[in-house]
Amino acid sequence: MPLAPHQYWQTIDKAADPAPEAEGWRDFYHASLPDGRVLDLPIRVLPGDGRSAVASLIVNQASFVVEDALSSGMADLLAPFAPEVIVGVPTLGLPLANNVARRLGHSRMVALGTSRKFWYNDALSAPLTSITSPNQQKTIYLDPRMLELLAGKRVAVVDDVISSGTSMVAVLTLLQQAGLQPVAIAVAMLQGTRWQKPLAAWGDRIVAPMRSPRLSLSATGWWQPAE
Repeated sequence: MPLAPHQYWQTIDKAADPAPEAEGWRDFYHASLPDGRVLDLPIRVLPGDGRSAVASLIVNQASFVVEDALSSGMADLLAPFAPEVIVGVPTLGLPLANNVARRLGHSRMVALGTSRKFWYNDALSAPLTSITSPNQQKTIYLDPRMLELLAGKRVAVVDDVISSGTSMVAVLTLLQQAGLQPVAIAVAMLQGTRWQKPLAAWGDRIVAPMRSPRLSLSATGWWQPAE
């Protein structure tokens, strides 16, 4: 039974078979967490011919229970990298970055921004696009006053979702311009596999407690083989 739009991302259900029904997925996709529980994600059709879709996660519309479960999983996966500072990616990566940093025992995190403050330096910026806002060109910035917190530290980047990889490439470009090389990247969900090519050099330094496929439309429902 499909949920109402405001009901998604509110509860985590006990372990369930993540395989689609015989006719394919309909309105939602079961995304599995490391402990075997599942989170129902609404299926959103991508712009174009209407035959490709993704399972959607909007963290700032999620319950605190869901945010905590995802953040706990991310913190567990990041712990072996021993990060000293968490860098949060706007917009939806920021609540996760706060949560993850607290779980790792940090007193704060460093937030990137997409709004240029007058004291910012254009040399610490990079163009940014995303799958959910394909027609909006943004710029991502690092506050130059935060450089002292990051220099020489083991930095980990936290965001909500990696899909095409273009947003994360922009973030890494920005950090490289600041002389920073993160030790790891953690996201709540890895979406599909298209991100693997632009981020191939990162290998197992990209971690996530949850994965979802890109989906293709069949005669009876949504199926996984759309990459």
